Amino acid sequence: MSKLGAGVKALINASHARPGPVPAPRHIQSIYKRIEQEATAHKLGRPSWLALSTATTMTMNSPESMVALYKSASENQSEKDAVEIAELMREVGLKCIGFNGVPRTINMLNAFRAELPSSVVAALNTKPSRLPTQSNVDSINSRGRALWNSIYRPLAEKLENKLADAHPDLPVFIISSEYGALFSDPERSTGADIGRITTSLCAISCLRAQQGVGPQVLSHVFGLRKAWDDGTWKSEPEAGEEEGIKWLVSDEGCTWALQKVDEVVEALGGASGSTFAPVKAKL
Repeated sequence: MSKLGAGVKALINASHARPGPVPAPRHIQSIYKRIEQEATAHKLGRPSWLALSTATTMTMNSPESMVALYKSASENQSEKDAVEIAELMREVGLKCIGFNGVPRTINMLNAFRAELPSSVVAALNTKPSRLPTQSNVDSINSRGRALWNSIYRPLAEKLENKLADAHPDLPVFIISSEYGALFSDPERSTGADIGRITTSLCAISCLRAQQGVGPQVLSHVFGLRKAWDDGTWKSEPEAGEEEGIKWLVSDEGCTWALQKVDEVVEALGGASGSTFAPVKAKL
């Protein structure tokens, strides 16, 4: 096949298309640290604030900022904690596929790994845990259904039917392949688990950061609150103390989460906002 012409290459890499990653602003680490401090003051655990910051940064396509977040979170931590932080961040990054798409996660996670300390890279889990087989497909579907119902009840069936009207395989893919195979955690002995609270925070952060999907942000804010109502928050004690989770699902806590996402987006995107909606070139 012939090579691409110079004009096509130039158009692909045109500045208005923002083809490359977003650089890290000088003050981004201070923003991440403030989010951590505020969350900790409200008795939220590491998975909560780290998931929010990671998912927002993944959405904004800023590998340098992802590394800055890791350095901020792992500062003065033990080697074991440093590995756990990296595992949690890349697990959040994986789940971002369901909200941001595959390409952004590929680029971000590759760049993230390349900047991790060699000792941390050597300690990361290398065993996949989501390969569907005849023996686990039923459990994948069951996990997906349970998470779907937890987030969308009492409208879970109504929403599923509405998705099916758009395309009969839309709810099949979403519930089985995303909520089952991706968003819910498989049984495993290695790697990081992203539980009920942090999964909802991932969803809220990604969707808020990419902009233009207000109805989905609203749904997942309600989904976060329902984790408190149905008690599923208890399955993830690392996300925060009871007092902290109760605050997080309140109006004040939800406002805080949305505002923290906005702060990261503003720092990384400036006047251009999210890289999902870049400023168009003048014709």
